[in-house]
Formats: sequence, C-alpha cells, structure tokens
Amino acid sequence: MNKWLGTRYRLHPLFVVMMLLSLITGYFLELLTLFGIVFIHELGHVFTAKSFGWNVTEVRLLPFGGVAVVEESGNVPAREELIVALAGPLQNVWMALFALFIMAMGGSDPEWWVYFMKANLLVGAFNLLPILPLDGGKIMQASLSYLLPYHRTLFITTVISLIMSVGLVVIAMLPWSGGGIQLNLLVIGLFLLYSNWYGYRHLPFQYIRFLMSRHDRFAAHWMRGAIAQPIIVSGSHRVPEIIRLFMREQYHLIYIMSERGVIRHVVPEQRLIDLYFSEKKRNYAISDLFV
Repeated sequence: MNKWLGTRYRLHPLFVVMMLLSLITGYFLELLTLFGIVFIHELGHVFTAKSFGWNVTEVRLLPFGGVAVVEESGNVPAREELIVALAGPLQNVWMALFALFIMAMGGSDPEWWVYFMKANLLVGAFNLLPILPLDGGKIMQASLSYLLPYHRTLFITTVISLIMSVGLVVIAMLPWSGGGIQLNLLVIGLFLLYSNWYGYRHLPFQYIRFLMSRHDRFAAHWMRGAIAQPIIVSGSHRVPEIIRLFMREQYHLIYIMSERGVIRHVVPEQRLIDLYFSEKKRNYAISDLFV
C-alpha cells in the first residue's frame, strides 16, 4: 500500500478482477489509462477533503472511481460534503477538455486521445449517478439533508441507491445490439448492490455515529450564539421518535406541549441524546422524564 499525503491508496479487489479481464480480452492498455484517470479523480477528492481538515485514512481505487474512507460521517457541514463530492468529477472535466485541446492542436495518436476524453466523460458521468457511494449519491444525500431529518435522509438515499443498483444489474444483463451480458457493468452493479445492502443493514450505526458527533460540532455555535430550530412534541412522544427528527444542519430545542398547546418544558437536544444512549431511559415517554 502506498502512502501519500497521509492517505493510503490501494486497489480494490474489483479493480484487480477488471485487470484480469482486460488481460484476457486484450484491453490492458485501456484499463491502465482508466487507472490513471481514476487516480486523478480521487486526488481531487483527497485534496479538497484535506483542505477542509478532514481525516482521509484510505482511498480504495475502483474502475469507476474510488471510495474514500474518512472519519467524518454526517458531522461535517453538508456544504463541505457537496464540494468534496463534486471535486472528483471536476477533474474529469478538465482532463476531457485538455484532451480536446490536444486533438485540436493536432497532437500525435489521436485515437488514444479520443479514448482518453471519452473515458473521462464516462467516469465523470457515471460517478454522478444518484447511487451511494458514488459522488452523485453523496451529492443527493447532502442536498436532501437540508430538507429532511437526517435519519430519514439516510433511509431514503440508501433505498434509492439499492433500487438504482438493481437497475444497473438488470441493464447489464439485457442484450444490446445482439451482444451478451455486459460483464464490466454487471460486476460494478453487483458491487454497488452489495455495498448499499450492507449500508442498509448498518443504518442504525451510521445514525448513532452522527448523534455522537453533534456535541463537538455545535459547541462552536453556542460560543458565538446561534439560532436553534424548535421541535414541538407532545408528552407521549418517546426519546427515539424525537431523536429521528433531528436535522443535520440545525441545533434543536425540544418544546414539550400540553394538550391545550401550553409549553410545559424546553429541553436542549444534548439532554435527549444523553438519554438515548442510556439503556434504562431510552424508551421512556418524554413526559415521564421532564414534566
């Protein structure tokens, strides 16, 4: 494993499979070019993430891009996540434009430059599909987190990614122009399907990680003053039900209302998070805890 900029880079087993297939089919040079394109694509993510202070521990290189392993998970501003996700496809844009420039200048080996340009456009466009962990999936998730509670955002984006992954597998198995199965697309589709099924099974752990990071993230806001987003609940609501209403980009105050619409108690979100991690009081109704 190579180390550069404090980050490990390694080939994902899927890339190794694709390399073996390329040797059999005689497309090794094309795959080598693809590897370089993917590597530069991922450098765009890494440089941008590190400029925000993210800790990128590892990058797994795949034929269509890569998967950056970061310690941040929902505890960074959605704006940063959007910019980091876009930084990869932007590398493909400038590389495709560079290839177009070389061809316009009459550079040597125009056939290779055409392939280089098309490969960049393909990698960039494919990564913008709304499927996790592709860049498009991350953009979808970060954008949706501005509109919906983060728990619902995780669920919706994972389900969409699962459906889209199944769609890729189906497309790969359809006969196109009298041909057989598109093996490369099938392998990628199956990988994405497995990845999102695994993510779906681990949604509770993703959300717990998000909750654990909220205190440190919003501490700076408290020091300089910030507007809190109210959550209005009745006394019968239980702690997990309220926790699932938290927005990624907001700090919350929970207003416990009586049946007559009178505020009976105001609770800061950190009190609820502490109760959520308390096994004895996690499933209590909020009125039994504060009213």
